[in-house]
Amino acid sequence: MTIALVAGATRGAGRGIAAELGAIGATVYVTGRTTRDQQSEYQRPETIEETAELVTRAGGRGIAVQADHLDRDQVKALVERIDREQGRLDVLVNNIWGSENLFSWDKPLWEHDLDDGMRMLRLAVDTHIITSHYALPLLLRHEGGLVVEMTDGTADYNAVNYRVTFFYDLVKSSVLRMAFGLSKELGPRGATAVALTPGWLRSELMLEHFGVGEENWRDALENEPHFAISESPAYVGRAVAALVRDPSRARWNGASLSSGGLAQVYGFTDVDGSSPDAWRYVVEVQDAGKPADTTGYR
Repeated sequence: MTIALVAGATRGAGRGIAAELGAIGATVYVTGRTTRDQQSEYQRPETIEETAELVTRAGGRGIAVQADHLDRDQVKALVERIDREQGRLDVLVNNIWGSENLFSWDKPLWEHDLDDGMRMLRLAVDTHIITSHYALPLLLRHEGGLVVEMTDGTADYNAVNYRVTFFYDLVKSSVLRMAFGLSKELGPRGATAVALTPGWLRSELMLEHFGVGEENWRDALENEPHFAISESPAYVGRAVAALVRDPSRARWNGASLSSGGLAQVYGFTDVDGSSPDAWRYVVEVQDAGKPADTTGYR
């Protein structure tokens, strides 16, 4: 049985990944700060208990553990618990983010709130480093472990495109580089590290922004036609599940991957049966200034 830790699984991509790992029978430790009894600074309704229940309903075993991944003692205790209860860790998904409310879309560095920007770096970079520091010795105990660093954008795309604002760009590029660095340290020790990005994710926050739900998300196309290329959190979850099931996944060590790109390799689909290839669409249609048309892209 696969033992996985999805760090940052309260909502969004983390929740989708955890549930799809449950669908392949994994035991999944899901972490986050929001529980049914305590909310994080997000003040959002989603909880880690709900995610754990989704894992179990999908066919796996979901275990919710409240953890602030900036707190070294909490992360250390989390890994010690996994070791005590399972004796191994096969998959680490570093999905901690928590910064949607901290960056400004239209302010340069010198006008951006400095405290918010530095908090972004702490939440989205330091947390990944702390989690890997404590979890990797357990993951390396058995050969074949997988580390997935979740980011926004592929290495190729982010190398030539400025991502929103200074702090956002720095964070997402840093995570890509973390995956590359880990690949150099883990590869010779029998494990694999990759960076993975979803496309335009229909997270709870994004759906709320457009005033729609998953069942009627296409209603948002009236205001944002390019949202037609969007994907559910299950899609990137299936990308991770495909990597976990691939005995030859070491071929991806150090790679920057996307849900849409991996769908072309492994043949999985989104919940509606389509296979959106968002990053190719962004380059060839959206950034090129063409009218929204997903023909050939999903």
